Amino acid sequence: MGRRARHPVTLEPVTESWASSEHARLTMRANRSRDTKPELAVRRLVHAMGLRYRVDFPPLPSNRRMRADLVFTRARVAVFIDGCFWHGCPDHHTVARTNAEFWATKVLGNRTRDERTNAVLTDAGWTVLRFWEHEDPSTAAQAIREVVESTRLG
Repeated sequence: MGRRARHPVTLEPVTESWASSEHARLTMRANRSRDTKPELAVRRLVHAMGLRYRVDFPPLPSNRRMRADLVFTRARVAVFIDGCFWHGCPDHHTVARTNAEFWATKVLGNRTRDERTNAVLTDAGWTVLRFWEHEDPSTAAQAIREVVESTRLG
């Protein structure tokens, strides 16, 4: 059986952006979905405690889009480090001045998805831990350690 010929893909240049300004577009492109500073700080501390985990990993094989920041597969613990803006932190979330309606809908959708994720994982026998990005990394790491170790023992 012969090989398929590769045809070059031509993409049209993007002439318009949904972003409200060039600055907003550049800011959005710089946002990361994984390996954020708060996440890395917690990961370093948890690793130093001797705990091993998966990073940006789907706890449930049947739902590969549902990914946790840290996953302890044997202990069945999923950890999420949520950004204050993206997940609507009650203490630090700031309302966007531009495209306010869009962002309000977006954040509400994220919170709804977070609640649904918590419910699905809990129903499947997982322990879900969520921390805000502004929380002290050492406090979060200690809480993770306690839950993982108690889950392994119990």
